[in-house]
Amino acid sequence: MIEATTDIHVEAARIQQDIKDYLGLRGSDLVFEYRALEGKVKLDLITINPRHNQSFLFHSETGADKIDALKKMWSYVQNFKEKENSYTIQWVARNTSELHTSYFRAGNILEALEKLYYGRDRTTITVFSVVLNPIS
Repeated sequence: MIEATTDIHVEAARIQQDIKDYLGLRGSDLVFEYRALEGKVKLDLITINPRHNQSFLFHSETGADKIDALKKMWSYVQNFKEKENSYTIQWVARNTSELHTSYFRAGNILEALEKLYYGRDRTTITVFSVVLNPIS
């Protein structure tokens, strides 16, 4: 009898679904972006806020391959609330006047701002405040 090997695409889809379910997000609100980086795979997990149609970096992980990066992301997702600070950032997009409020988990204020600015020209958003939220 031939033993079936694990299909990496099936395993990747399963872990991605576990992450989506754990975070309570719809599939369209979460993007898994992979890219090769110095012989490894970097995974950027991106959230999309449907209210103001903006995307933000949730977290990045680097692994030996796609599955390794996904497993590291799954581990992060299960523990990030205990390990990182919560920040509230108020901002306005260029050519608009509506003030938006977004929430980020990060190790420090600079990491929170990097998540806000991920993938965009920094001149497209004006930040009005960054607040470290109290520990609950």
